[in-house]
Amino acid sequence: MTDSEKLDLILSRLEKLDKLENDITDIKLTLENEIRTNIKRVAEGHLDLSRNLHEVLKIDSEKEMLVIRVSVLETELRRIKAKLEIV
Repeated sequence: MTDSEKLDLILSRLEKLDKLENDITDIKLTLENEIRTNIKRVAEGHLDLSRNLHEVLKIDSEKEMLVIRVSVLETELRRIKAKLEIV
């Protein structure tokens, strides 16, 4: 192999390294500008869904308490009616 061929080989390998560096830079930029941003958006959406679910569960809990309270009041009303009918 002549010196000229060796230099051509080294030059072609350096060009490949430059291409790899450019590809890596593109990947890093994509990661930083697109993927991280999209992950943040998904996380924020998840947080909003979690808050909404918590609010719905709170309303369901309040509803259950109201159902229990109505049931207790109905029972008390039946007892009062029964006592009034006896008197």
